[in-house]
Amino acid sequence: MNDSAVSPPAAGERYALNPMYLFRWEPTQDAHVLLYPEGIVKLNQTAGDIIERCDGKHTVAEVVAELQQRYPGDEERVAEGVYKFLEVFRAKGWIRRQA
Repeated sequence: MNDSAVSPPAAGERYALNPMYLFRWEPTQDAHVLLYPEGIVKLNQTAGDIIERCDGKHTVAEVVAELQQRYPGDEERVAEGVYKFLEVFRAKGWIRRQA
């Protein structure tokens, strides 16, 4: 499949936040959030950790490695989670693959 919206993320790919979203810590929500013109998305800790690293500089493999260090003990589960979250984020249009 050549459709990037369908294919899973690759280790060497880089992602960045879609410019229509603003990522920030929201003290009133006690969580990271994505703000957009129509509303707000409250992110859980894991989602916030991943999206924070979607800066166009980190490769997927680097994001996985950083989060495996942050959450030691089950490296395979962390890697699977990062890939799954990235697929969901991309499907929702929150992030875009960088060239």
